[in-house]
This record gives sequence, structure tokens and C-alpha cells, in this order.
Amino acid sequence: MKLLEDILVIDFSQFLSGPSAALRLADMGAQVIKIERPGSGDICRELYVSDVMIEGESTIFHAINRNKQSYAADLKNPNDLEKVKQLIAKADVVMHNFRPGVMERIGLDYEAVKQIKPDVVYAEISGYGVEGPWKDLPGQDLLLQSVSGLTWLSNNIDESPTPMGVAVVDIMAGTHIAQGILAALYQKAVTGEGALVQVSMLESILDFQFEVLTCYYNDGRQLPVRGAVNSAHAYIAAPYGIYKTNDDYIALAMTNIPTLATLLECEPLKDFINSNDWFAKRDEIKLILAGHLTTRPSAEWLSILENADIWCAPVMDYDGLVKQEGYRSLEMEVTVKTSNGLSVTTTRCPIKVDGEILGAGKGAPLLGEHNKEIDYRFGITEQLQTVIK
Repeated sequence: MKLLEDILVIDFSQFLSGPSAALRLADMGAQVIKIERPGSGDICRELYVSDVMIEGESTIFHAINRNKQSYAADLKNPNDLEKVKQLIAKADVVMHNFRPGVMERIGLDYEAVKQIKPDVVYAEISGYGVEGPWKDLPGQDLLLQSVSGLTWLSNNIDESPTPMGVAVVDIMAGTHIAQGILAALYQKAVTGEGALVQVSMLESILDFQFEVLTCYYNDGRQLPVRGAVNSAHAYIAAPYGIYKTNDDYIALAMTNIPTLATLLECEPLKDFINSNDWFAKRDEIKLILAGHLTTRPSAEWLSILENADIWCAPVMDYDGLVKQEGYRSLEMEVTVKTSNGLSVTTTRCPIKVDGEILGAGKGAPLLGEHNKEIDYRFGITEQLQTVIK
């Protein structure tokens, strides 16, 4: 299924935020042409998150750039820039994630691109927005996690600020810009008018925290306080958290403490009858619970809790997860092939439409792999020769 089959996206973005948005558009059927610097390409080609390489490039590049085409162009070269402008003239979407001012210096900012394609949907991701004292700061995931307050939500109160173990700011910014692009494309289909779509990484990660920030805004600006024991959420009462058993770990969500005490045969918990205490005395409750749960294995506790419809789950790593039928039934793994015939296994697009999984099986492109094909398809070479004459 190719919902965006007739949509052409010219993507100048690098790293993760912009490319993750372009990936989702490609999964939906859009033709995504990735503009890359000759010789080195997207810096993400060498952004190693492990010692695993695929065809000499980082695994993350292959994961986030499937179903795209690569067009190598030196934007400082007038001839290459002219080619790119001719591509833009045929595009529905132009997107980038450079710092403010970069595209203006190249001559491909929104106002300039509108002169080439008046109905363009122009999308840009910045680190901290296009105005204000932070606009020129580097938009890097860990730095945004740190600035945004996110790192003060995880771990126990006496522990250091703790970042998430995934590039959550990049991916959220990519998700938001993709949503904005799709909305603007709908507007364009209805009115014929394009739009400027802007997202900053800071705004995205602040919105990601809307639940706790709304509490902060409306609670006299009181900071969220992490629990001292098995903390999992600053604003949720006991028993919410992850607990060690005598052989592994289990997760417990919201539930009635006296009911839990009876099910687990934990006499000290039966004293906490007042539901107001479940938050006010959450550390005391969790400390009792944590000690009690170490007396039996996870499977035994989970059997008791699940049979009583208590919200709980085992805590699994990837090795444990992929062995589960619940995981296998989702068919989340997809194998894509590069033009060299190399197979790469990654996660598929999580969206289904009418029961059909979105996406295709093409791997990430080689640098400049599609220059000739794109020039031929869009008549770029012939038009350029006319311009040069």
C-alpha cells in the first residue's frame, strides 16, 4: 500500500530527527530523495552506536534510511545547486534539520524555495527554535534531554539525573515534523497552498513531557519529586515501579494496596488502608513490597497477580523478548536488501492500514547511488545543459 505514492520529498536532513521523519513518509509510499554531500554523505553514515558496521557504514544509518534514494550534490557548486533546484521545482515536500541560517546561506530557505515551487510544503527541524538566545546551540539528543528537565524524571531521588537509553528527542522531533508535513499536504490537496512547517527538538521533548509539565504548571511550580525506592513516575502512587524478585524482575502498575497485600500474603502492607497514603507514604510502601517480592521467583508472583487481573509484567531484555509469541505474532522484524544484495534486519513501520503493513523491502542507498536515475527521470541533465548555454 502506497498512500503517498505521488508525493516527492527532497530531504536535506542528516543524523536522526529529519531522516526518521523522511523514513516514515517513505514507508507510506512517498519517493524520498536524500540529498548528500559527495564523498562523505550524511554524517550518520559514520555515526556508530556500536561496533557493528554494515557495508562499512553504521547500523543506525541503514535502519533509518531504508526505502530512500541518494542524490550526491555539492551545494556550494553552482552546477550541483542548479540541479537540486530543478528537483525542488518538482517536489511536494522539502525538508531539512540544519541550524538556523544554514539554508539561507545556501539560498534554499523557505522564501527562496517558494520562488521555485510556490505550493511547496517546507519543513524544518531546529534544536531550540529559530529565535531566542539558544537558536544557534547544537541540537544534539543528550543535550536536549538534559536541558529539558527529562533527565530528572528517571531513577531514584538520591541518584544522578538519568537520560533515556534511546535518542528520544530526535525521534519525537521526527514524529512531530512528519505529522505537520502530513497535515500540510492535506491542506495543499484541499486549497492548493503550501506551508512552512517548523518543529524544534526542545518543543518536541517538552510536549513529550506534557503530563508532568502540566502538573508542574498547575501545582504552584512545585518540582516533580522522584521516589526514593523503585521510582518509576514522579506523580504516581505506590506500588508503581520495577521490583527485584529472587530470580529476576517484575513491573507493577497502579493497583489497590490492600488487595495487593492479600494476594501477595504481605501482612505489613495491610496497614495502608487509606488511599491517600499510597502517594504520601509511597517510599515506605515500596520498601516493604520490595523486600517481600525477593522471597519468590518472578513466574510465581506473576501467576498470582495476572490471575487476579493486577496490572503487571515481566521485565525482559531483547533476548527474552524475541522468544515470546506475543512478540513474534507482531512480525516487527523486516529484512531489507541493499543494492549490493546485503540483507539487513531492522524494525518495520508500526503502522497498518486496512490490515496491511506499510513499507517496502529496499535497504538504505549507497552514497549517490541514484544520481543518474534521478537525472534521467526528471530531465535534470538536459535542463541543466540548457541553463549553462
